[in-house]
Amino acid sequence: MQARSERTRRRLVRAAAETFDRSGYAGATLGQIARTAGLTKGALYFHFASKDDLAGAVQEQGQAVLRDFAVRQREAGAAPVQQLIDLTHWLAWTLKEDPVVRAGFRITGECAGRRHPAADFHQAWITQAVGLVEQARAAGDLSAQHDPDGPKALLSAAVCGLQVLAASGMPYPELRRTTAALWEFLLRSLVPAGHAGRYDVQAARLPARPATAA
Repeated sequence: MQARSERTRRRLVRAAAETFDRSGYAGATLGQIARTAGLTKGALYFHFASKDDLAGAVQEQGQAVLRDFAVRQREAGAAPVQQLIDLTHWLAWTLKEDPVVRAGFRITGECAGRRHPAADFHQAWITQAVGLVEQARAAGDLSAQHDPDGPKALLSAAVCGLQVLAASGMPYPELRRTTAALWEFLLRSLVPAGHAGRYDVQAARLPARPATAA
């Protein structure tokens, strides 16, 4: 019974993500989400009391997938700068392939200035990226000339740019090339002279399907 309940909850979170991605936070209704999941509104209310609760669950699911990818990269032993490059490629890929991640960004954008859900995927990605920047700085892998806030500003701009490009309909192969070109440029500024060749700016090995589709 517990396993069945968990499967139902996952269906609702996935359906909520698809609905938020398609209709936006304001435009999505609980009825639409229930229909997308193939469930009754009664089943939805058994698991979630409100649309805010569902939005929070979508954000939390996106964060869980982000953490899983970050852990796998760290366990593979990649240097912090390489992990940062891979994390950016992962984001570009999930923005095209995973409605949970797209919905997370849309919820954050639409709720700006209002009470946010407890989880915020956009901030979680920035926090993960800034943590890698600090690890790279501690390891001596960043140019000493930079203002400490410079890399954070660059990454914030990059993630917003990737989101806009993905939403514009840019095919993933082109988005992947754009992300690689971005890092070819950024590395010349971020790392010491002559160190850029240590890193692979191409996309890391990514799963065949988003983990949230399971």
